[in-house]
Amino acid sequence: MSNPNTELAKTRNRAAAERTTLAWIRTALALISFGFGLDKIISAIRVAGGDADSSNDMGLQLMSMGFIGIGIFTLLIAMRQHKRELIRLRNDPYLYREEPSLSIAAASAVLLIGVMAFVLLLAGFI
Repeated sequence: MSNPNTELAKTRNRAAAERTTLAWIRTALALISFGFGLDKIISAIRVAGGDADSSNDMGLQLMSMGFIGIGIFTLLIAMRQHKRELIRLRNDPYLYREEPSLSIAAASAVLLIGVMAFVLLLAGFI
């Protein structure tokens, strides 16, 4: 028979894993929405301002696709990590394994897009 304290701890860890996954879903949704909205809003502003020239749109589209790609990537990795955590919680005894940080990976990708946006602005592509 298993220890009730161990089962309660596993229940708390399972709930924490659910909250973490939900937070990553919100983050991924925000990144995807920002990428989609960025392209549409800037395009609408340009059309409203009478600037129909689409020569600067490639840099903007690349940034938008980058944000959408990061959102999709973080969501896929979060789903994978959540599934692995649930499998580990089923095992007795529970063994903690440190995995690469999804937060650092997402922050690095957003930093890369920021640097690319800065370079594209300096070069006049946006």
